[in-house]
Amino acid sequence: MIFEEKKISSERIYEGAILNVRKDTVTAVKGHAYREIIEHNGAVAMVAITDERKIVLVEQFRYACGRKVLEIPAGKIDKGEMDPLKAAVRELREETGYTAGKVKYLGKINPSVAYSEEVVHMYAMTELTAGTQELDDDEALDIVEYPFDEAYMMAARGELVDVKTIAGLMMAKEQLSEILLP
Repeated sequence: MIFEEKKISSERIYEGAILNVRKDTVTAVKGHAYREIIEHNGAVAMVAITDERKIVLVEQFRYACGRKVLEIPAGKIDKGEMDPLKAAVRELREETGYTAGKVKYLGKINPSVAYSEEVVHMYAMTELTAGTQELDDDEALDIVEYPFDEAYMMAARGELVDVKTIAGLMMAKEQLSEILLP
């Protein structure tokens, strides 16, 4: 039997620039329980693939995990930005300088289902045209390109730690076989 929890009450306990945190009281099998939930506006992530079947990755220091991380380009959906596709096109250009001639929606993921409402919309972007990065003032990242199969195997071997990158590579391999086959 799966017990579906229902909200009894909710209290916002933190308001931040990119996320909020609330504490909900919910029904539970043995009475009630508390759930701390991260409220997030959502994000986009792009599997950008060059004509040479290389995947465009960004490497940046991630303070939360205390190390450099190799990731697919991604970014948050800004408040008031209703269309995730527009956010994806904007973020790819800002982070990498690339624009895409072709875009395919791969699906969405919920990276932390236990405590976050965040949804990441995943896109494949091909027919890339190079341009100039437009990084935010607090961003510092390097662009790195790997053959798709090599990046995929890095994910499969556990060498990549970012969940949206791992999911994006898996989704792209399944949905873009006509592009990725030699």
